[in-house]
Amino acid sequence: MAIEVPFGDLNPRTCTVLGGRGFLGRSIVFKLLKLGNWIVRVADSAQSLQLDSTDSADSCLNDAISSGRASYHHVDVLDVSVIVKAIEGSSVVFYTEASDLWNYDFHYCYKIVVQGAKNVINACRQCKVRKLIYNSSADVIVDGSRDISCGDESLLCHWRFQDMLSDFKAQAEALILFANNIDGLLTCALRPSNVFGPGDTLLVPFLINLAKSGFAKIIIGSGENMSDFTYVENVAHAHICAAEALDSRMIAVAGKAFFITNLEPMKFWEFVSILLEGLGYQRPLIKLPARMVWYILLFVKWTHPKLGLQKYNHELSAYFFRLASHTRTFSCTSAQRRIGYLPVVSLDDGIALTIQSYSNLVEDPSFMRYNLEEQSKADKLLGGGKVADILLWRNEKKTFTYFLIFAMLFYWFFLSGRTFASSAAKLLLLVSTILYGYGILSSMISSFAIQRISLSWFEISEAVVKDSITSIAYLWNRGVKRIRLLAQGEDWNNFIKVAFSLYFLKLILLQSLTVLVGVALVFAFTAFFVYEQYESEIDGLVEIVVDRIKGKQRLLMRNLPAPVALFLQNKGMLHKQNGPMAVNKGL
Repeated sequence: MAIEVPFGDLNPRTCTVLGGRGFLGRSIVFKLLKLGNWIVRVADSAQSLQLDSTDSADSCLNDAISSGRASYHHVDVLDVSVIVKAIEGSSVVFYTEASDLWNYDFHYCYKIVVQGAKNVINACRQCKVRKLIYNSSADVIVDGSRDISCGDESLLCHWRFQDMLSDFKAQAEALILFANNIDGLLTCALRPSNVFGPGDTLLVPFLINLAKSGFAKIIIGSGENMSDFTYVENVAHAHICAAEALDSRMIAVAGKAFFITNLEPMKFWEFVSILLEGLGYQRPLIKLPARMVWYILLFVKWTHPKLGLQKYNHELSAYFFRLASHTRTFSCTSAQRRIGYLPVVSLDDGIALTIQSYSNLVEDPSFMRYNLEEQSKADKLLGGGKVADILLWRNEKKTFTYFLIFAMLFYWFFLSGRTFASSAAKLLLLVSTILYGYGILSSMISSFAIQRISLSWFEISEAVVKDSITSIAYLWNRGVKRIRLLAQGEDWNNFIKVAFSLYFLKLILLQSLTVLVGVALVFAFTAFFVYEQYESEIDGLVEIVVDRIKGKQRLLMRNLPAPVALFLQNKGMLHKQNGPMAVNKGL
């Protein structure tokens, strides 16, 4: 049941929502128009107002503009004169920033958040605006290194932030609270925690991207950390509560900051699981130590300048890591007592409404990091068949079953202490005993039907045998051809490849066979999966290594004695020139 804010007078009042077309701003505008006693000025950076006729909030705004209860103003927060034109005559200014600032660089974000806050304050003072409510964030008191359980407003900003946006938000909040009671301006700030809902361009799309790329299957840490999530309509409601409280309880509210949550803390990974499952994705299942994930993120961050990746992707990933691996819950007691805030939408209803609004996003390719219909390189390397499905963890239960089977075989043949022949004999004896016992069972046991094993399970088709013999013959002929090329003594590239391969094989054979088989088993079930997830990054890193090797090779050729370098070059030219002729003669 929604609880609306009671207002003392029934005469329409004028307010301005800066950032009124953003995620939170749209909800504040819609909430104000529903109350019916506000004239709303929607101010945003877009040049013109683009309305969606299928959206209920936009339809409400369109009706309000037609009736004169709302208007739209193009605003640049870096231009004080433009802000003054938009807010002049307003009694309240609700100030929210864009939620997509992760896409921009340090300089731009500083100008929009910090310099923008200064300009808004100056504009409000010039226009004699009475109240300014700023949408801050609970991140301003989070340092990312410790858990926060039921934190309240007594926690101070530590001013050592892990990401630039939290730093800038803290600066903007401090500027706005410091401006309280100067030239008659009353200010306060709200600190919502993990805002989500329809229209979200940050948290929900990020989780969907993780799900589509396969990373949402991973739980960072123990999965027991708690978090507070806040439905966007509740945050909008809190802003209106704050505006009313600045009139009725000015001393208790003005110049203060208040945490805003849904008052329903829950496990972070339970929230993620419910949301993804509601959108048709699998719940996270695989737990990885937080320290391991952090080292992977550090490695990706270290390689991104060399690979040409966008920096904000890593900052957003690091922010999500801190959010997903720590407990972050906050107390709303102060907001309840001083501004009269209570959630108007429960957490369960908020999640359901969010899932409903994002159902079309599941098939939207603009939010996909990978095109799942396009075959990945790892899939091509594995042949795109059953082996690829297993090693790429397309079906976790099936893959884990195969891994357990191979792990048991590895133990049976290599770790049990028996010889290979005795292990094979005992395994055959065990399998024969099981099959014989299964064969003599009656067709019905305690009303359960026993399905008989078909003989076709043990048969090998002629096609499989022919394909196997053909593959062996192909490999044999290819090896003979390579030996023949070596015998001619003209292909130095081929010689170097064979020499390095044989030397590498020698190094492998010198090691313990048990260790090698164990490493190969773990490698097969992890390397291809990791490569598919970080395909572009790994390919870029390989290109860098290859370029370095080629550079060293050119340097080596320049430092070799002239006769040796000329001999190697001539041999390479001879191979390139005579290769086609040799093929033609063979034909």
